[in-house]
Amino acid sequence: MRAIVLGKSTVAEQLGTALRAVVVCLDAINAERGLVSGSGVADSEWVRTHEVSRQRVRAALLDGAAAVVDDTSSPRFLRDGWRELARRAGVPLVLVYVDTPVEVLLARHRANRASHERMDVSNDILRTHLQSYEEPTPDERPVRYDATDGPSAWALEEIQRRLAAGARGE
Repeated sequence: MRAIVLGKSTVAEQLGTALRAVVVCLDAINAERGLVSGSGVADSEWVRTHEVSRQRVRAALLDGAAAVVDDTSSPRFLRDGWRELARRAGVPLVLVYVDTPVEVLLARHRANRASHERMDVSNDILRTHLQSYEEPTPDERPVRYDATDGPSAWALEEIQRRLAAGARGE
């Protein structure tokens, strides 16, 4: 079957280009720090990686740029932390939820094991993440990006509309 299936990093890169934004990728920060995200990074190390990511987002905002955060941001308290950072900086925040069916994630995982195109995620880490993932709730007003549909002009327009409305204080 021919299909386009986008992941969070692909969407983040596309949004970074479309919005002329700095993309801050937590997996890349872990790699810079000599950590492998899919292999069971200790919670204390993830805390440090999140600190680095927040510093980079703040720096982008101080430079007058937009920022796109490439991360699952589960559990919710992480998303709430990004909201608080945006509030303090006086900038709008739009949560983009890349809605990917579990069967698609599992197929990608198997395909990556064969291709080694991306870093591997251990079966235990993947299972734990899938079991503990906190999907955004309606009060968070996520823009849902259907990962099986491919690039969405509607999603980008909705993101831009919300950013503009937030910048006007609406």
